[in-house]
Order: sequence, then C-alpha cells, then structure tokens
Amino acid sequence: MLPNVRATLTLAWPVVLAELGWVLMGIVDTIVVGPLGPAAIGAVGTGSSMFVAVMVLGIGTLFALDTFVSQAFGAGQIDDCHRWLIAGMWLAALMSVVLVGVGLGAIVFLPRAGIHPDVLRLLQPYLRTLLWSAPPLLGYTVLRRYLQAMDAVRPIALAVVLANIVNVIGNWAFVYGHLGAPALGPVGSAYATLLARVCLMATLAIVIVRREHGRRGLFDVPWAPDLRRMWRLIRLGAPAAVQITLEVGVFATAAALAARISPVALAANQIVLGIASFMFMVPYGLSSAAAIRVGQAVGRGDLPGARLAGWSAIGLALAAALTMSCLLVVAREPLLRIFTQDGSVVTVGGTLLLLCAAFQPFDGCQAVATGALRGMGDTRTPMLCNLAGHWFIGLPVAYALCFGRDWGVIGLWTGLSLSLIMIGVALVLAWHWRAGRAIHTQG
Repeated sequence: MLPNVRATLTLAWPVVLAELGWVLMGIVDTIVVGPLGPAAIGAVGTGSSMFVAVMVLGIGTLFALDTFVSQAFGAGQIDDCHRWLIAGMWLAALMSVVLVGVGLGAIVFLPRAGIHPDVLRLLQPYLRTLLWSAPPLLGYTVLRRYLQAMDAVRPIALAVVLANIVNVIGNWAFVYGHLGAPALGPVGSAYATLLARVCLMATLAIVIVRREHGRRGLFDVPWAPDLRRMWRLIRLGAPAAVQITLEVGVFATAAALAARISPVALAANQIVLGIASFMFMVPYGLSSAAAIRVGQAVGRGDLPGARLAGWSAIGLALAAALTMSCLLVVAREPLLRIFTQDGSVVTVGGTLLLLCAAFQPFDGCQAVATGALRGMGDTRTPMLCNLAGHWFIGLPVAYALCFGRDWGVIGLWTGLSLSLIMIGVALVLAWHWRAGRAIHTQG
C-alpha cells in the first residue's frame, strides 16, 4: 500500500497545486473587487459560477481524455496518445463555438432571473466579457489532460503559477486603472481572467512543442479531424460532463437563489463557495491522479493494481478532507475576513463554513471515487448519483428550508450538504463494487 500512496502523491501534488492555483485566480478576483462592495462581490462570484455552469459541458466531455490517453500510455501506444490529443483539440474548437453562443444567449434572460438590480447591473457586462475566455480554457483543458495522462504534471503547475501572476497584475491594472489601463471595475476582472487563460493554453502548447521537438510522433500523425475518435470522446465524456454540470449547476442554482434573498446573503454564499472550492481542489487533484493511475493500470492489464491505486487515492482524500474540516471550524472568522470586513457577511458566512466542515470528508471521497471510476471507463455511475442526490433530494430540500422555513441561505447549504453526504457514500460503494467485479471478471 505504501508504494501506491507514494506513487499517487508523486503524480498528485503538481496536479493539486495546479487545481489550487486555478481556484486561487477566482479568489483573487473576489478579493480585488471586495472594496467595491457586496454587489460587486456578488456579480463576480455569480458570473464566474454561471460561466462554469456552461463551460463544464465542454470541460467534462474532455475529461474522457484521461481514460483514453492514460490507457494508451499504460499500454505503450504513444502514437495513439498523439491521435487522442489532436482529436481533443478539434473537439474543443467545435465546443467553443457552441458554448460561447449558448452563454451569450443566456445573458439575454438574466433580467428575468429575479437577481437583485444592483448585482444585475454589474453582472451582465462581466459575464459577456468572461465568455471570450472559453476557447483558451478548453484548449488548456485538452493540453493538460494529455500531459498529465502521460505523467508530465510539473509543467501544468508551472503554467498555473504563471497564469496567477498574469491574473493578479491584470486585476490590479484593469479593475482600478493602473499601468495606464482604464478603471473598469468588475469587468476589468473579466479581462484579467481572459489574459490568464490565454497564458495557460500558450504555456502548455509551448511545453508540448518542446517535448516533441526532434521526436517522431506528434507531428507525424494526421492532423485532420478524426470523427470516430471525436465521437468516442463525446460518448465517454458526455456522462462526465453531465455529472459535473449537475454538481456545478446545483451550486450555481443556489447562487441564483441566494441572489433573490439579499446582497449580504449572496456575498456570504459566494465567499464561502470560493473557500470551499479552494479546499475541494485537493481531492479534485487527487481525483485526476486516481483516474490516471487507474487508467494506466488498466492499460497494462493490471486490475488488482488499478483497485489498489483507487483505494490509496481515496484514503489520501479522506485524510486531507478531515484536516480541512478542522481548519474550517477553528479559523472561520479569519478566513472570511480575508474577503470582507462586513460584519453581517462574516456572521452568515461563519455558519455556512460549519456546514462545509461537515460535508468535507464525504465530498473528498466522492470526488476521488469519481476519478477512479473514470479511469476504468465508467462515467455513468457518478452522473446518476449526482442527478439523484443533488437534484432529486438536495435542491428540493434546500429550497424548502430556504423559502418555506425561512432559513435563508443557511437552508440552501443545509440541503446541499445532505446531498453531498449521500453521494459520497454511494460512490465509494460503487467503486468497491466496480473494482471487485473487474478483477473477478478477469480471473
């Protein structure tokens, strides 16, 4: 078991660092616009959540590269890895056009969503600008999945560090008008994010070109669209996309419902969601490592090794989640005061962080179990668990507690906490059954 834990940690730590850096960009956006008031915090947080709710359809579909590239790499079929990369880039280009169109269309209907007028006035231009970061984001997703499935994870962490630097400088320049730039307020934060995502894609593209320079492989396979491979990515990736959409969508829906309560409730919701998302990146990074190590073991035909890789990642996620739960309990107010000095927001946010502490272990385990199942090619089970848990149980309970019992935003998070606990238990049991069944079938 210890060699498996070490192997998982070696692969996971740069991926975890990259995921933390990814969320850090959103946290920086929230901190920078914080002095502009609760409406600005709500607009940036809600706009980011809505953007992600649209983009996960594309990002989740491209998660299928974890399975195909890692299994090909495990089997020693490097040419096949190259072909999957090219198919992924073509699919990303196609989905970029579709998703930007969907996002622009959705902006038209925002005034009908019941969002507080002060938030809506800032939200629409912010989201309209942010949508143009979709093509580089999807391109980065393909390049990243390709590299990490072949154990090249450190360049990903480097790319995220560089992008964070660009994002900080961009926010400072465009939000408040430094370095000769106009003071654009929340919209300036969207421009900074756009530049950061271009940096992400460009950095990884340069890394791949340098890795392949002088080698026979990537530049020798056909670069024309491979419709068969693109369709296989869609077939395996679509359930993963739906699963992530269901998970991210339920929190985006909660943000929209919080926007109907008050700017204070929305600000508390977005700040706590940012903190929880930052901490979730640890098990999320472990999830990617689990998908890769399980996929590579499957490619080698080592199903007992695949099972052990999955369980070692789940164990690491549980240990990390328990640590983060303790931190959320003992450091609630200091964490919240990083984002705001508004006493009302801190009071509500403190209660929400206690709820976060309760579901952390279950959320961490469900994330890694999802990755392990994806490594084996099972993306439907996590989709069905998220559909049932979040949308058939969690959200109805959240709505009833929020508006029926007048619990407000605390009611929203109580319902969502319940669904995360249920999903965590279900997916760990699903991994236990799936891994055991695979070994039994092989034997």
